[in-house]
Amino acid sequence: MRIARGAMRVAFFLLIGKMAGALKEMAVAHRYGVSEVVDAYQFTMTMANWLPVTIVGAFSIVLIPVLVKTRYAPGGERVQFIRELQGWVLAIGIVTGVLTWLLWPYVLDYAGGNLSAETRAHSTELIWAFAPAALLTLLIGVSTSRLRSHERHVNTLLESVPALMILIWILVTPGDVSVMPLLLGTLVGYLIQAVWLQILSRKADDGIWGVPSFTLRSHQWPLLLNAAGVMLIGQIAMSFVGPLDQIAAAKLGENANATLGYAARLLSLIIGLGAASVGRAALPVLADVQSQGDAHRARNMALKWSAFMLVGGIVAVAVCWVMAPWIVKILFEKGAFTADDTIAVASVLRWGILQLPFYFGVLILVQLMASQNRYRLMAAIAVANFALKAVLNQILAPMMGAEGIMLATSCMYLLSYICYVFVTLTHDVSKQSSTEKTTD
Repeated sequence: MRIARGAMRVAFFLLIGKMAGALKEMAVAHRYGVSEVVDAYQFTMTMANWLPVTIVGAFSIVLIPVLVKTRYAPGGERVQFIRELQGWVLAIGIVTGVLTWLLWPYVLDYAGGNLSAETRAHSTELIWAFAPAALLTLLIGVSTSRLRSHERHVNTLLESVPALMILIWILVTPGDVSVMPLLLGTLVGYLIQAVWLQILSRKADDGIWGVPSFTLRSHQWPLLLNAAGVMLIGQIAMSFVGPLDQIAAAKLGENANATLGYAARLLSLIIGLGAASVGRAALPVLADVQSQGDAHRARNMALKWSAFMLVGGIVAVAVCWVMAPWIVKILFEKGAFTADDTIAVASVLRWGILQLPFYFGVLILVQLMASQNRYRLMAAIAVANFALKAVLNQILAPMMGAEGIMLATSCMYLLSYICYVFVTLTHDVSKQSSTEKTTD
């Protein structure tokens, strides 16, 4: 019931946030259509975000269970850990942002493929927003983890702030088809989101600001760094999926990135409403159950939720396959976005929605394994997923175009689901429970 209540809150916030995201996509489609500006925006966003998103993804999975444990630690220990966490994340974020800006010309040369000179020029402008966003993404990740450790999910609502700022910037600059509305909206949106989440996380932590400290005195660091190091391997592998798709799409020619991007963002709307709510609500609850030594209960909870989500994903595929052209037409077909663009995006979207049952089903099992600290196995599965995706992209993209890229992703999540179900069913939780009780 705790997972269900948390999922309902997350779903409510996601619905509001995704509505803002959908309005932003409609405005972008109306203003830019399938053009070089959208190609540049999709390419820059994916390639520039991959490193900070990778770091946040790896650390949040291992950080939330640690933060849950520190809720029961003496007040001074939690304050010390949060201060040091803020300090090192700030340092890493600054380095990441500077490197992103300095290395961007080389990224364009290596990964730009057949992007036009105009698209490359737009991307060079957009990096002025996405380089600072690297730092802000890391700060947002820490604040989000602090909130989720208290089973508070308002951060989900604030994820829509960058999209909302882009929408506002487009509306107040009629006729401007340059990259500036996208650039300024992105930068201002990330900044507002970071500051707002910092204030909310302080309130959740009983007034702890987390003034940056650059020491490593907290007793939580050895466990966290060991787990994060292992998890980072798998997260890096999975984080390359986005850039891998962009590179494959860039080789297909102009506007392939934009077509793939529209379909991917529509897919993210469906995934967010359908699965992210349960996944985000589950980790702090499962971590709490695991910390009490009740591993059998945690596994049974996760398996039941996984079966439920798998069935929900199958229903979602059936509905979305039929409605894909209608969804794309209603949201995008206006202004510079033509009927031919609707056909192309809907075709790509259909192949992408095949991943829904497996993505929905595996998400809760990922949270279960994270709560069990089984990071090595999670990393191994992630590497296997990436290897399959890389091979299938090379085979399917030349054969099917952007549709092949989406089909490769669906096959990747099928493998992931099979692996997680197998290791969950074969794991001896009785040994884990005995170990935890002995440790306690």
